[in-house]
Amino acid sequence: MAENGNNDNVVTETKVSMWKQMGTTEDWWAIWLAGLLFIIAVFSVFTWKPPVEQMPEYRATMNQEMEEAGFRTIAYTEAESQLNSIQARREGFTATVHGLTDRPKGWDTNPIRSVYMGEEEAAAKRAEAAPRLEAAEERLAEARAQAEAAEDAARAANFEDPALNAEARAAIGEWRQARSEHSSARSAANTQAYNLIPSLIVLGAIIMVFFSIGAKFMGINMRQFYTGFPIIFALAALAYVIANQATLSAVGLSYVMWALLLGLIISNTVGVPQFLKSAGQTEFFIKTGLVLLGASILFGQIALIGIPGIFVTWVVTPIVLVTTYWFGQNIIKVPSKELNITVSSDMCVSGVSAAIASAAASRAKKEELTLAIGMSMIFVAIMIFLLPLIANVTGMHPVWAGAWLGGTVDNTGSVVAAGELIGMEAMYVAATIKMIQNIMIGVIAFGVAAYWCLKVEPERACGIGEEPIKFTASGALYEIWYRFPKFILGFIGASIIFSIMQGAVTPDWGNAMVSDGILAWANRFRGWFFALAFVSIGLSINYRELKEPLRGGKPLILYVCGQGFNLLLTLFVAWLMFMVIFRDITDQLMAGA
Repeated sequence: MAENGNNDNVVTETKVSMWKQMGTTEDWWAIWLAGLLFIIAVFSVFTWKPPVEQMPEYRATMNQEMEEAGFRTIAYTEAESQLNSIQARREGFTATVHGLTDRPKGWDTNPIRSVYMGEEEAAAKRAEAAPRLEAAEERLAEARAQAEAAEDAARAANFEDPALNAEARAAIGEWRQARSEHSSARSAANTQAYNLIPSLIVLGAIIMVFFSIGAKFMGINMRQFYTGFPIIFALAALAYVIANQATLSAVGLSYVMWALLLGLIISNTVGVPQFLKSAGQTEFFIKTGLVLLGASILFGQIALIGIPGIFVTWVVTPIVLVTTYWFGQNIIKVPSKELNITVSSDMCVSGVSAAIASAAASRAKKEELTLAIGMSMIFVAIMIFLLPLIANVTGMHPVWAGAWLGGTVDNTGSVVAAGELIGMEAMYVAATIKMIQNIMIGVIAFGVAAYWCLKVEPERACGIGEEPIKFTASGALYEIWYRFPKFILGFIGASIIFSIMQGAVTPDWGNAMVSDGILAWANRFRGWFFALAFVSIGLSINYRELKEPLRGGKPLILYVCGQGFNLLLTLFVAWLMFMVIFRDITDQLMAGA
């Protein structure tokens, strides 16, 4: 009886604690703040709507031309261009926010050009680009005339002559290429002076106030937070500046890596003062960004890839996770189960996102999470180049290669960068596979929480009270809930809401209002939040603190062996699904690209 009474007290205290957590923890504040951002974005997009009423006309023209000709005619291309230009992010307050959240621009040799260009230099660039624009205009006019002549000939034959149709398609293709070159030349000839420094200052102040709302309720020292945040934001902006250098950008070294490196340099040289530690709220920043990421994971993407994509992600991922964890516990005997599950999750799902979710569910130590993330960043930098090189040298089919990349490279940005080194088809498949795999973050977080409660620490009751208590099934449920990373609820909720929203409207309307409107907000802010988070991660890493979890090299062996198994299994399953069993889907993906 006494034991049951204790269990009842634990459950009651847990209920009270849950309500308290909703106002005092970064998990819940990540949901509240991301939700607030979504609400403002929805209000802005629907208040300043683009001319969506014109969409049916453009789409009807495209359908009619495709039905008559069977290929993309001149009229089809022009209607498509008009349709794609209808974007909510170009209108009203949404456009203002889109401009305010601009990241530093690309540069070659002078980093100042990333944030500032004077009128004199802009005028010089316009003058330099004028001959190129003139030549592009001439080529465009010539290509247009040839395309019109070829299309008219094919149309005169009612598009029934294959030879004329082929000539028309080729000529129109040349014209589209000339259009693209003309657009690039016109952009260069219209170069305007810019100064991003004031907008970056304003953006930093807005984000600081935005996070200070939660920071106040979470008990963070606000004076230190306000003192340190501008420095962290400046480092995040500097990471974007470095990443946008032409050569570094071309080889796929993203802002995430530079943000982490800048933080590491400071923490391992001059050290990190307390006010920077108070401002560097790693989990608060990244969890809010992950809730925003959930909105970009639309269930419609699953249908585009189909059963083979689901099999590559939702079947292979848990197999790799369980196998790697078992290997770590039973073969190489990693001393910390929490470190084991954090590294295993980081490696097999989506890097940092999954690592944070699993670390929260298992209550891993900060240095264990830091070690997992650090190893992930090193191996991602290698895999971005190594896997596309293997795919290109061996002549892998682009869809197969893309599925392999999407299932193994750790984060979405790196997946896109790696896919681009193979081709558009591979990049599209890789990014979609990774988005589908990201859905597993919530499932794995729940699974880790449940496993830790029922198997690893069955005597621990919700972290409440000093004495461990063996609890009943209801107590176990509350313990699972206690451990479960609550921000995952926001991640899943955002995915469901925006998937329903996209599914309830036409694809054109959804692209203009949701993808190029609401989600444009989310993606812009998410990038900045991630940059802040990785600077903060770097600031929290002192390599002296990593000696203990890295002792004996077992975590490194675990990562290498687990990633090796992941690479081989994903390679085989992707081949089996896309090249053997569902080859028709592969052919459709290639035709669609």
